[in-house]
Formats: sequence, C-alpha cells, structure tokens
Amino acid sequence: MDFNLTTEQKALKAEFDEFFKEEEKRAPENWIGGFETRFENDENWEYYRSCIDNAAKKGWLSLPWPKQYGGRELSYIEQALFAQSAEYHRVPAIDVHLSIVSAGILAFGSDEIKNEWLPRMSKGEIDFAQCWSEPNAGSDLASLTTKAVEDGDDYIINGQKIWTTGAHRANHLFIVARTNPDVKNTKGLTYFLCDINLPGIEIRRLDYMNRAHVYNEVFFDDLRVPKKNIVGDVNNGWYVTMAGANFERSGAGGIAAMQRDMEDLVQFCKEHTRNGQALSKDPMVRRKLAQITVEIEKARQWAYWVSWQQSADPWAFSEPSAAKYFMTELLVHLSNTAVEIMGLYGTLKQGSKWALLKGKFESMCQATLGFTIAGGSSETQKNIIAWMGLGLPRMK
Repeated sequence: MDFNLTTEQKALKAEFDEFFKEEEKRAPENWIGGFETRFENDENWEYYRSCIDNAAKKGWLSLPWPKQYGGRELSYIEQALFAQSAEYHRVPAIDVHLSIVSAGILAFGSDEIKNEWLPRMSKGEIDFAQCWSEPNAGSDLASLTTKAVEDGDDYIINGQKIWTTGAHRANHLFIVARTNPDVKNTKGLTYFLCDINLPGIEIRRLDYMNRAHVYNEVFFDDLRVPKKNIVGDVNNGWYVTMAGANFERSGAGGIAAMQRDMEDLVQFCKEHTRNGQALSKDPMVRRKLAQITVEIEKARQWAYWVSWQQSADPWAFSEPSAAKYFMTELLVHLSNTAVEIMGLYGTLKQGSKWALLKGKFESMCQATLGFTIAGGSSETQKNIIAWMGLGLPRMK
C-alpha cells in the first residue's frame, strides 16, 4: 500500500486546488464553510448551487463512476483528493447526498434506474434530501414504521421522517419505507426515489439552537411513488441503504476542513496575547495544538486507507465506521479546544462586531455534537467495528 500520489494524481490535485482557490473568492461575506451552512439562507444556497454547477461542468461530481453514466472511472483516491481540496478551501462543491444515493444505485440499481438518474446527478441537476430517520427510528433505523403499500404501478407511502437535512431546498427525496410489515428489523424495507413536488409531501421546519433552518420534518400522506423509482429489489432496501451509508462515513473531505480550521486557530494564537505573551508561547496551549495536529494527521492517513479500501472492496464496512467515529469525535475535540483557547472571543456568535474568525468555532460547537449522532452514532460505529471488523459476537 503506497499513498504517494502518481504523476496523474498530483496534476489532478493541482487542478482541484487552483479551481477551488478561485471559487473560494466568490463566497458570501459571512460564509464559514461546512455542509449545513449552505441551507441556512438564499445567498448561501445560490453560492452552493453555482459551485456544484461549475464542478459538474468539469465532470468532477462523478469521478469514480462508469463513463456511460457521466463518470471518469477513476478511483476513490481521486474522489478523496477532490473532496479534500474543496473542503480545505471551504467551497461547497460536495453533495454528500449525491454520494449516498449514487453508491446505492451503482451497487443495486437496475439499468433503467442507472440510465435515468446517474447522468442527471453527474450534471448536478438533482438535490436530494435523505428520508431515513423517524421519531422512533434513529440509531435503530431498522425499526422505522413509514409504510409503502403496493397499488398497481405505484406504491402509496404514509408516515413521518425527521432530521431531514435540506428538505426545504431539495428537489428530490430518497426514502426508506417498510413494504412488508410481517417481518421485522432489516427485512421488508424498500428504497425509493421521488420528486419532492409530488402530492402528499408536507415539509415542516426544525430550527437549530442558533435558529438556522437546516433540518426538517417530512410527512407523507398517500404519497404515490412509481415502482420504476425503486432502487434494488422490493424488501431489499436495507442493503441499498447501507451501501450509501458506508460511503457517507469515509469522511475524506472533513479532514481537510479541520486542517484549515486548525491553521486559523494557530494563526489566532500567534496574533493574540494573554498575560503579556502570545498564546502561541503558552506551554499548555502549545501542547493542545500539537495534540490536535497529530490527531488530524492520523485521521488523514486513515481517510486515504478507507479510500483505497473502498476502491478495492466497496463492501468494507468496519473501516469507514472507524473513520467516521474518529473524525467526528475529533471535530468535537477541536471545536471545544478552540473555544477554550480563544476565551470569551470563542463564545461570540457570527454577526457580533467582536466575533473573531467569523464566529466559526462557536458555530462548530453547536454542530459537532450532532455529527457524532448523524450518519450513525459513535456507539453504533463501535458496534459495527466490533461485529464486522473484529468478528465479535452480537450481544442480545
């Protein structure tokens, strides 16, 4: 295993860096990066859409896909390089929902589904929102109760989803619903794609602690979805879901975002003093910064390993789970440490005239704990590592 980049990969990385360096200059004044920021207001959303469109024109949204569906048939290493460059420059050119849905379609979709959806996705035409979690089905996703009943050429869906990121901005949904109520847990689930403007869909906002509109509740009342929009087989949706979740958890881009945040924090420490000396000269501060720097580098190496592993074996589950666990816990550590080092400045919200670094770390503190739950909680990731990575027995 050699993580040194090839000549072609180095050239592609340089192209990514040059492109995203210019894209960053167009960012809205109060833009701080991150996946969820794009949903908060119209200006941020317009910036996101323009970045997606520009990346799509270069064929970068679908680097590892087959060429017949708009891809370039590169490895997940190139995909990781793309994600890292975009995230480092805080450019919202990555749609994690696109990665989730495409992984399921490529692994389980019929030729009809692939030909209908993947080319449009590669062009950046589809903004998905994820309809998985329910009020009583989060980490135990297989206990979901949203029902889909067969009716002619359609399925009629009724139920409720929650924590649906960006549903108020999306134009399509991907839904997991129960099509066989007589079996439990992972059996009897089916994976649907649908236009968000179909009758029978109601979206209600859920506000963040900072009152930003990122999340939503979604209600289905006799929603009709054509059978042709099912990914994989009926009652086999759990495996489609897990294929997508597996790629959501690899987290290559998040490492680069943390690296950029860390550089900002180090610069803050060089420029600000406490007790008559620069923070960068304080032994305790230096120790904290050094420790996080080591952790970020460990996470980077693990992200490369996961990308290599997914290129060789798309069904490697424990490695992405380990990456997700380590990275999200590190995000919490970084944001909390930054606020601690910055003192009162670290607690000021974006928009305050006294806020430094645009209130970045105060915002991170609100968001990062949620990241240890979203996409599978830290406890769930440790179970996956134990069961699928170490071969340990399941406890009943």
